[in-house]
Amino acid sequence: MKHRFDVLDIFRGIFASLVVLFHMALSSDTPLLNNQFIDHADVFVDFFFVLSGFVITYRYQAIATTQDFSLYFSKRILRIYPLHLFMLAIFLIMEVTKKYMTSYVHINQLDNENNNVVTFFTSLFLLNSVKLFGVKDLSWNIPSWSISAEMISYFFFGVCMLFIAQVKLTRWKKEVYALVVLLSIAILYAVTGAFRMNYGYDYGFLRGLIGFFTGAVCFCVFQQVYPRWHTGKESWFSVAEFLSVVLIFLAIYFGAYLKDIGVVYDLIFFIPILIFSFEKGFVSKFLKRIPFLHKVGLYSYSIYLTHPFTLSIFNILFIRILHFQKEDYSYLFILNYTFIFLFARWTYHHVEMKFKDYKWLDSLRGSPKRTLPDQH
Repeated sequence: MKHRFDVLDIFRGIFASLVVLFHMALSSDTPLLNNQFIDHADVFVDFFFVLSGFVITYRYQAIATTQDFSLYFSKRILRIYPLHLFMLAIFLIMEVTKKYMTSYVHINQLDNENNNVVTFFTSLFLLNSVKLFGVKDLSWNIPSWSISAEMISYFFFGVCMLFIAQVKLTRWKKEVYALVVLLSIAILYAVTGAFRMNYGYDYGFLRGLIGFFTGAVCFCVFQQVYPRWHTGKESWFSVAEFLSVVLIFLAIYFGAYLKDIGVVYDLIFFIPILIFSFEKGFVSKFLKRIPFLHKVGLYSYSIYLTHPFTLSIFNILFIRILHFQKEDYSYLFILNYTFIFLFARWTYHHVEMKFKDYKWLDSLRGSPKRTLPDQH
């Protein structure tokens, strides 16, 4: 049975927007943004990993040959790499422009030591979530570390699927995915001595693997319970959805305490993803009635990956040039988010979707009958 998971896409958009507010709060001084909830909204990145694992496991359930793997991984690269490359080029242009303009105007933070030749190439090849010698922090387009972690997760997922097919462990998929989660947590603890999940440029790929394969387990559970649960009463799902939203709010609000055991967030996000995948409660019905939220979900990847650039331009214009104060973000955040949304809409249509048609790739592989679906 085909599923669209529209509500989960809406949540992806909402949470991408909350990550935007998290970064926006660094330049603001208003209770609307500088509060205990927004202060910890960065952990919604882990929601993206879990949701990605859930959706990709649904979309790709038959990677049985190296040809399948090659087709699958090529599609994944074409889905997320063009926008990453586009934004990396923009940040490179910004760095060059700063150097050129320094003779004419005062430039704040002229030299960002993290934006160097080494980190440019680690970003270019999406290795910027792996701990490498000489790399000390996030660089260039800051959110791109999670795209690196996502790509690494795609690769390991494809390898797992091949392994499962080759040794005929199809009935044990869930257990294999769970084993990857446990091994990733064990490695994370071995190399860091903690279960915190605030890793990006260093061990972000482990953070991605933990979340992604938790999502894969979540889909396996969904697949098992769907025959019984999809006929359940809407009132039950309404209660479950409401409690899931409360759980998410409390988990983020008390992030100061929970981040020390950050792996718990993957388990927390597991629950609402499973519940909202059925789209049967009143929260789902309410969210699906708002057209704007569907657009936010549609543009969520662009919103997430482009917002540091748009935030920078906005702050140069309104804070540096027009001399608005940090307190003015109590209303400026609406205009700022509008700019981010409009730019994301443009990049979605003119960058993301330029490589969306995979028919030529299918024919190039010579496997029109083994086309793997991709709507993620």
